[in-house]
Amino acid sequence: MIFDKIKFCVLLLFSFNFALAGNEDRAGSAGATELLINPWSSSSAWGSAGISSVNGLESIFLNVAGLAYIDKTEVKFSRTNWLGGSDVGIGLNAAGLAQRVGESGVIGISFTSLNYGDIQITTTELPEGGIGTFSPSSNNFNLAFAKKFSQSISGGLNLKVVSQAIANVRAQGIAFDAGIRYVTGDQEHIKFAISLKNVGPPLSYSGDGLSIDMLNPSTSISIGMQQRVSSFELPSQLNIGASYDFNFNESQKLIVAGSFSANSFSKDQIRTGLEYRILTSQISFSLRAGIVYEEALFNSEEVTTALSGPSGGFSFNFPFGESGSEIGIDYAYRQSIFGAIHSVGARINIGE
Repeated sequence: MIFDKIKFCVLLLFSFNFALAGNEDRAGSAGATELLINPWSSSSAWGSAGISSVNGLESIFLNVAGLAYIDKTEVKFSRTNWLGGSDVGIGLNAAGLAQRVGESGVIGISFTSLNYGDIQITTTELPEGGIGTFSPSSNNFNLAFAKKFSQSISGGLNLKVVSQAIANVRAQGIAFDAGIRYVTGDQEHIKFAISLKNVGPPLSYSGDGLSIDMLNPSTSISIGMQQRVSSFELPSQLNIGASYDFNFNESQKLIVAGSFSANSFSKDQIRTGLEYRILTSQISFSLRAGIVYEEALFNSEEVTTALSGPSGGFSFNFPFGESGSEIGIDYAYRQSIFGAIHSVGARINIGE
């Protein structure tokens, strides 16, 4: 039995050990790439590797099928200092609410906001600024539904509204996520999952900022003109993952997870992670570590994204009441080429 577990983990970790280069010809041509940033502290702590084992609100980002495993109600918040080494001070905030409906269905909503700080307004006459600031923002709203179709299979669908804006230019659109999870084993300790993210029509910018006034030299009349802009596609992504639970006893568990992310507009990525849980009657504690690998990850001159590298974190859960409810605190650390990224989250789970 122990040999089978070890063999499974070896196959899990190394089955993704092939380097598909992604579609480098299209790299940089997608927009709304903030849709690829995991805003939640718990799942990002082990490199977002747990697409087959994530439960609750955080599954809206990773694999919406995991939303079906909420007992009754969950409320969650998270705050991230994205690209902590930057001078601007980019803040990533996320909040959500999930509620069980019926015996096997769960509906969830979440909101993610990326604030880029205040940026100086510049013109051709005043290239150094000094005439005010503007604040770009990116906001995403998610409406998700997941359902357990059987003891082994669950699936879900997520509708997201994507919005980007500066002072006088805006882009809005919609996208869809879908996911499925399969659970097997005598202790339901083996899980497989697949998710498809950010599938939707192209977006384009519009607004007064694209209008310019030009003087017709022959008539000396000012004419308003609207600049034409190209549309851009969303950063669609396909994820395939698996996990294995080592249930040592009733109070200790080790989860080994791995996944492969196929990106349409950037390099493909391999994610591996570990989560160790200790459960007691008074408190539960989880310790996590992971890494997101892509081609040229350890070459600072060739790495192409901040969404890769090592990560780690932990969670504390404190039970309250007699219905299995709990309060949780999460922390995650991610390393990027721009500096350390810290995420802190809080949640409330209300049991039956």
